[in-house]
Amino acid sequence: MSSDAAAFARLREIADQLPQVPGVGAIEIAHGQIVMMISPVKRHELAVHRISQQLNEQLPRTHPGRIAYAGADLEDPGLGRLRRPDLMVFPEATLEGDESAVLPQEVLLVVEIVSKSNPANDYEDKVLDYATMGIPSYLLVDPRDGTGIVHARPNYASRETFAFGDTVTVGPWNIDPGGLLTYGPGLGWQTWRPVGCRG
Repeated sequence: MSSDAAAFARLREIADQLPQVPGVGAIEIAHGQIVMMISPVKRHELAVHRISQQLNEQLPRTHPGRIAYAGADLEDPGLGRLRRPDLMVFPEATLEGDESAVLPQEVLLVVEIVSKSNPANDYEDKVLDYATMGIPSYLLVDPRDGTGIVHARPNYASRETFAFGDTVTVGPWNIDPGGLLTYGPGLGWQTWRPVGCRG
């Protein structure tokens, strides 16, 4: 095991032992730190729900046996990353396994709803991470201004922008973001707070 992999394994073990903290929606590991994510607001969750509904209506035709699912961790020990995408498309059978997280090679699409307080995380860090993991498509939705970006292979060199109201093509799927809401005044959803644990 390399020193980087060993450091990630130590951080993963610490993260798994952290107590439940009110208001914390998820825990990630990135850049040698454990990061606590604030629970999302309702408009964020509505966006996740509506996009997952649209994908799950199409997946039986395009990729039988796969689902659009929110609430699973995505882990790449080699990259030293533990992420909690807002939504992922992967085989339903993956949820039957004993592993604590989904592996990148199982994922066809990740979806992130942009944080009002830390948009660089979704626009920069996660673009690099998901591209490096080899995930074919990354749909970024930004409720701050009602826009988004479809990142596609190779290495997300293809970037198609859209606005709420457009019909968006992501891989073999069509997404209508017209029913999504922008953030109102004072609404955000996530902020990164390092716990202070380094590998």
